[in-house]
Amino acid sequence: MRALVPLATFALLAGCATTPGTDRLAERDPLQGFNRVMWGFNQGVDKVVLKPVSGVYRTVTPRPARRGLSRILSNLSEPWSAINNLLQGKPDRAFTNLGRFVVNTTIGVGGLADHATKMGLKDSPEDFGQTLARWGVNGGPYLVLPILGPSTLRDGVGMGLAQFGDPYRVCLRQCGLTNTQQLAAQGAEIVSLRSDLTDSGADGLLAGSLDSYATVKSAYLQRRRAAILDQDGDAAAIPPAGPGDAAGGAGSDASLDAAVADIKAQQAEEASQPGEAAPGAPITGAPTTPPQVSPDK
Repeated sequence: MRALVPLATFALLAGCATTPGTDRLAERDPLQGFNRVMWGFNQGVDKVVLKPVSGVYRTVTPRPARRGLSRILSNLSEPWSAINNLLQGKPDRAFTNLGRFVVNTTIGVGGLADHATKMGLKDSPEDFGQTLARWGVNGGPYLVLPILGPSTLRDGVGMGLAQFGDPYRVCLRQCGLTNTQQLAAQGAEIVSLRSDLTDSGADGLLAGSLDSYATVKSAYLQRRRAAILDQDGDAAAIPPAGPGDAAGGAGSDASLDAAVADIKAQQAEEASQPGEAAPGAPITGAPTTPPQVSPDK
């Protein structure tokens, strides 16, 4: 409970904003030079470390077991989603999160099976970056974080605060686990999500993009906007973008599919543009000014 005190204080300091913060600065990408260096670094880590490890995991682990682990990790994120839905003033979605957690933890055997969805309890993932946006905090510049992947300044702050508010993250540190066990749990998250990205076909889609950095940036901002606005059919997911995307929590199959659909749309726009992009430069066909959710304050 003490972990919730700073979150509640933050809510009071932010005021009673009802207009979600915007991402105009992120769309302009003032830190593009740094971001492209980090994007290349993350791609290198993925190629040298994560993709090979994920390949071994996929070889030795049957698909049903891989899907089961992915569901368990998703189930562990439900309490944090419930807290964020409450902080955003959405108690109905918070109770849905808690209902999903109870159902899938009990009759779903810790989350191995997703009985909650079959019972009509819709997946409603939330994180603290979304909460900050609902409080009216603007996104700030787009950031590609080392290992962690695409983000914004606001979402990066949200990720950091999650370490002190997410019951699962808190338990990893305070439930008597050794450092080795904590690292193993975090590693399992990353490898599981990397495997899910392979299943989604993201590797091939990004390899076929004229400028994977620009494609992923646009897709990320669009997915986050959809998540913040709770748009039906647009789950709160970070699109397949880098080796460390698991840091934000395991994504659902639906959210991965939606992210891949965004990347396909980006590639279609790229293909429709005449000429070729200069190496390292953004694609002119990639949308750099998606529709705004609200005017800046």
